[in-house]
Amino acid sequence: MRFAVGAFAALLFAAPALAVEPFPASFKTQTVTTNGTTLHVRIGGQGPAVVFLHGFGDTGDMWAPIAAKLVKDHTVIVPDLRGMGLSAHPAGGYAKKNQAFDIAGVMDALKVQRADLVTHDIGNMVGYALAAQFPARITKWVVIDAPLPGIGNWDKFLLNPLLWHFNFRGPDAERLVKGRERIYLDRFYNELSADPKKIDEATRNHYAALYARPGAMHSAFEQFKAFTPDATDNKALLKNGKLKMPILALGAEKSFGDGMAVELKFAAVNVSGGIVPASGHWVMEENPAATTKLVTDFLAK
Repeated sequence: MRFAVGAFAALLFAAPALAVEPFPASFKTQTVTTNGTTLHVRIGGQGPAVVFLHGFGDTGDMWAPIAAKLVKDHTVIVPDLRGMGLSAHPAGGYAKKNQAFDIAGVMDALKVQRADLVTHDIGNMVGYALAAQFPARITKWVVIDAPLPGIGNWDKFLLNPLLWHFNFRGPDAERLVKGRERIYLDRFYNELSADPKKIDEATRNHYAALYARPGAMHSAFEQFKAFTPDATDNKALLKNGKLKMPILALGAEKSFGDGMAVELKFAAVNVSGGIVPASGHWVMEENPAATTKLVTDFLAK
């Protein structure tokens, strides 16, 4: 199984980034102070709430195509995770159990008591910690193409040589990557996709500029560093019982595939599976139309 996880740059340092596919004009952005940090959050629409969480190599910008569909009859909430995108870069707090409180704080600030949840990659890990600690607040969960630390076959995944980046961090690693963020991200886009050409130059440059912002790559490495305590935390959370809300576990055809449903069944009792066709790990870049339909059909049930 496989998964992942300039003038243009100067402009991004000075002003909020636009998504490669922009969010609808009706969306607003808000800086939410929560749990000792501040998160950049996109909000649009009215109706039942849906929270979207991204992973490494992306930011909340990845969700624009689905947001454009759901904003017609939902309140759509799209934060950048702690230390990623346009959110702040605190020194610590990257354990996913703690980041779950970041997201609960966003919901509180927006006066949203309950929401559907859609997550990808590291967002899955924050999503599990959120759903496990606040089960009454998550009504449905769509979890896409990455496993959960400490749960299911996690220890076997750690033996996969594709995952060398889990332990690539520290001052020397940061020195190596500084100024070469595009090269580093290309490794993930090229090796974890079904067709690297589906991730175009505009998309690659967009995210490379965001990950070149001061502190951004250090914070990203901290997300991976936290996987070991995340595994311990998740095992403890699972002892409280499996999740009971309806869950759609989506694997990309050229990545996790049916394995996503297998993994989620270790953590939840009401799991259905699905596959994003003609896609590797980067489902919103490689096949946004199919991903959008799978997500919106499930949320409409």
